[in-house]
Amino acid sequence: MNMIYAPNTARFDHTARAMTEDEMRRVAPSIFAVDAHESRSERFQPIPTIDVLRGLLREGFMPVGARQARTRDEGRKDFTKHMIRMRRLDDGKDYTVGDTVFEIILKNANDGTAAYDLMAGLFRIVCKNSLVSQTGTLDSLKVRHSGTPESVQSKVIEGTYEVLRNSEAALAAPSDWSRIQLDKDEKMIIAEAAHVLRFDDQDSNLAQAIDPSRFLTTKRVADRSNDLWTQFNVVQENIIRGGLHGTTRDDQGRRRNVSTRAVKGIDQDVKLNKALWLVASRMAELKGVKADA
Repeated sequence: MNMIYAPNTARFDHTARAMTEDEMRRVAPSIFAVDAHESRSERFQPIPTIDVLRGLLREGFMPVGARQARTRDEGRKDFTKHMIRMRRLDDGKDYTVGDTVFEIILKNANDGTAAYDLMAGLFRIVCKNSLVSQTGTLDSLKVRHSGTPESVQSKVIEGTYEVLRNSEAALAAPSDWSRIQLDKDEKMIIAEAAHVLRFDDQDSNLAQAIDPSRFLTTKRVADRSNDLWTQFNVVQENIIRGGLHGTTRDDQGRRRNVSTRAVKGIDQDVKLNKALWLVASRMAELKGVKADA
């Protein structure tokens, strides 16, 4: 996921540490909103993200990345959509490149642009200095900003623990999917699905310029395996990070080089990751392995 990192955070070596509240405030000030934006009616119940975050801290989950949506309305800056990544830093594991780590992803807004959404995700370590590639968005909880303050907070608390209980079983996916070998046609099925997902309601010229097989392009020697887990990661990185090149023609018939851009929108990022995880899960089931997520 294309997160904004504070210095020295989100690492997987001995220097790993959580983001401080000061660092999060600089990157995503809306995390700290305790009231609703003035545009909301009295029926809107704010959900202070910082309160939920502090609760997860007590469960051992530490903030390692934060991101806030852009807004042209300066008055919404302290209330708008934001996202936080959290993981355990005290699990005693010695991570290395290629390992998968379980994280909690928290999305919220107190200006009406998003419901409270707590998701579980798997992230693959691409390098030890904090670069990760989200491999799946799994179980999730959505809570609308409506009802009594007590009922809203109750749903948030109960749902958070339910997501934690249900999602950690999904850590079996990297091991299970790594044993599933895909042939050329099966890899193309995933690539073609990624092509449809990426260019849904997008510029048709760009969609035609980028062949679906481009989503199978590998960037590392370690990604040249034909197992489902590796191929899923390859496609996921290409769909989210962009950088795929193609050629199209303008209105005068002249050739023009084009390339895909990185997905930076919070909602589009989550939507694509969830959809691609579902595609890979269905492929695993067709090959005889049912995912727990």
